[in-house]
Amino acid sequence: MPIIESSIQRVRLNQKQHDRNEPLRSAYRTTIKRLEKAATAGEGDLEKLYREASAAIDHAYSKGLIKKNKASRQKSRLSKYVK
Repeated sequence: MPIIESSIQRVRLNQKQHDRNEPLRSAYRTTIKRLEKAATAGEGDLEKLYREASAAIDHAYSKGLIKKNKASRQKSRLSKYVK
């Protein structure tokens, strides 16, 4: 544990940010995996799953979990499952 007060504050802040970001990141990754799994199995409503994954990617981008280019790249790569 740090001794300097500003370092203590950073540890506390990092933990809060981690606790806030972790469930969002997990949900975002889960929706993508759900789409990929359904696409490889050839079952499920891929249009609906793609919309959910796209919304999750946009939400992750808006919360600062991923960068703009990564969001665009992932949406582009996932669109091949729908075509």
